[in-house]
Amino acid sequence: MGDSKWIKFVVCILMVMRVDGFLVPIIYVQDAVAKGAVCLDGSPPAYHFDRGFGAGVNNWLIHMEGGAWCYNATTCYERTQDRLGSSKLMTKNYTFSGILSNKAKYSPDFYNWNRVKIRYCDGSSYTGDAEAVDPQKKVYYRGARVWRAIMDDLLAKGMKNAQNAILGGCSAGGLGAILQCDHFRSLLPSGAKVKCVSDAGFFINTKDITGKPHIQELYAQVVATHGSAKNLPTECTSKISPGLCFFPQYAARFIKTPLFLLNSAYDSWQIKNSLAPGVADPHGQWKACKSDITKCSDTQIQTMHGFRREFLAALLSLGSSATRGYYINSCYAHCQSGAQETWLRDDSPLLNNTTIAKAIGDWFFDRKIFQGIDCPYPCDKTCHNRVFD
Repeated sequence: MGDSKWIKFVVCILMVMRVDGFLVPIIYVQDAVAKGAVCLDGSPPAYHFDRGFGAGVNNWLIHMEGGAWCYNATTCYERTQDRLGSSKLMTKNYTFSGILSNKAKYSPDFYNWNRVKIRYCDGSSYTGDAEAVDPQKKVYYRGARVWRAIMDDLLAKGMKNAQNAILGGCSAGGLGAILQCDHFRSLLPSGAKVKCVSDAGFFINTKDITGKPHIQELYAQVVATHGSAKNLPTECTSKISPGLCFFPQYAARFIKTPLFLLNSAYDSWQIKNSLAPGVADPHGQWKACKSDITKCSDTQIQTMHGFRREFLAALLSLGSSATRGYYINSCYAHCQSGAQETWLRDDSPLLNNTTIAKAIGDWFFDRKIFQGIDCPYPCDKTCHNRVFD
């Protein structure tokens, strides 16, 4: 790329950021280290915080970063070499957009709230708490302690006076938002309105294309490695194995705090990693399909329709609830609340003629309960379907 083209490219990126997002600096919770609340490599937890203003000064929106999981000493050690296991390697600034925007045009219900992005560095969806440190690799499994240390820091910065609050997150952070939801509620004033929003965090217990329980085995290893069982709903772990209680379809029914589930029934991460992981597709027959849904064969699309049916059965198995909202579209996507284009824009996805931003805002403020399920792919022409390199 020539110099002039490079300059134009950088200018375009900066213009997009200026319009749709803004940079927020990192904050390290240094005193958490003494409590053993550390990332996988022993570095301090971190988050980004943009203070609320006007009518939103006592309202709090916490959004937890995702990034899958590590499930044994080897994979967790590997993560200490990048931002998902070490705050030393995280970017110093994070772009706030979508649900984290500070402009009424882009997030009308939450723009003036205190908005926080928690960085993910524990590999356990913020549930791990093993006292022992891996002797060879010097890896710490302390996700739940990390989460609580950041909560303590935010409570001291004014969250203890919250009037309205949301615990949310994307992907592994969306799963964490479900599993930590009632704990979050317990930390805040009894008179506060507190709810939780999981974006792309409803991972289902499905078999891969060869019929093997790949994701179930992975979750069992995550829970065992990180010592997560004690931080999962006891009503669940008293009935079935802790590894299964890492799945929202078994755990979420025991969450008492109001919960909103934002997800695609064709979640791109689950299609790529639960349904058709590389180990189940050694010849790469699913490679093109997983990168671009328009390149899927008719047989592959039928298999994905089967995944959708499983997903909806898992969702509906939670039972009916007057306080639970859900927005289940049919886009080939993963995480739709943090990007402006999918959260709220002129061309954003619609379900029942409603944007994601309006559905969640209406649900939180009790203006209207939203419980919507899209028609099967490819009927929804408002989708922003992901294409992967």
